[in-house]
Amino acid sequence: MKFGVSTFLWVSPFSNASFNLLSKVKEMGFDIIEIPVEDKDLIDWQRLKVMADELDLQLTISGAFGAERDISSDSPRIRKQGFNYIADCIRIAGQMNSPIFGGPLYAAVGKTRFVSEAQKAKEKDYCVAALKELGAIASDYGVELGVEPLNRFESDMINTADQALDLISEVAHSHVKIQLDTFHNNIEEKDIPATIRKLGKERLCHVQGNESDRGTPGTANVDWQGIKEALTDIDYQGAVVIETFGAVSEEIAKATCIWRPLANSSDELASEGLAFYKSLFNS
Repeated sequence: MKFGVSTFLWVSPFSNASFNLLSKVKEMGFDIIEIPVEDKDLIDWQRLKVMADELDLQLTISGAFGAERDISSDSPRIRKQGFNYIADCIRIAGQMNSPIFGGPLYAAVGKTRFVSEAQKAKEKDYCVAALKELGAIASDYGVELGVEPLNRFESDMINTADQALDLISEVAHSHVKIQLDTFHNNIEEKDIPATIRKLGKERLCHVQGNESDRGTPGTANVDWQGIKEALTDIDYQGAVVIETFGAVSEEIAKATCIWRPLANSSDELASEGLAFYKSLFNS
């Protein structure tokens, strides 16, 4: 099992000024650093790749979906912006040798409304049409798209793995799969290990292993032992990555409803979280 950590734990947005995090993450003992693309133009991607290669550190690429990046929006302009953003991130992921590009690809984070079934169906149709095209682009770059269910307080569209399965079954593309975040799953799934087994190796492409309070993994009530056993049972070959938030921006704080520190420090959360991962998964 390879273990990673998202730069969201230390900085938002990630930029050239944040490249020192690569050495920090490597020294802590992580295999992977996950880069959320908030503004692609803030990052010298070629230099980032060279640094990661020199450190023997794998890169994975994740999304940051604000209101202007929403492929299910009623606005054609916003849908196009969302499509172009995901397409750009796929190309970046391909260039960085990231096997995945994941996140709530279907809608903006924080988009929570009570809407009619007809409106839901229309938004889903927009999403399916876009993901069919984006799946083809992802295939060209050797990247898998991970559709991530979010909890009900952050999205009104895809909250459960079953809903994600329904969506990707309509998309019906081999490069459009599902990414799980155990923080969200702990709210919405009745049984996370059973969910993992339902998805299986063929449909689960990435795991963000986060605690129930988004704090240090292993310190709260997520069923980690059950998750380990389920991932072993399906012969999961992907990564497990800590994705939580340290010095959050105003936009991230509003989207994720994080109003207090989640640990004594970001470094402590990362190092203790990695120690827990290694103790659990390597035992």
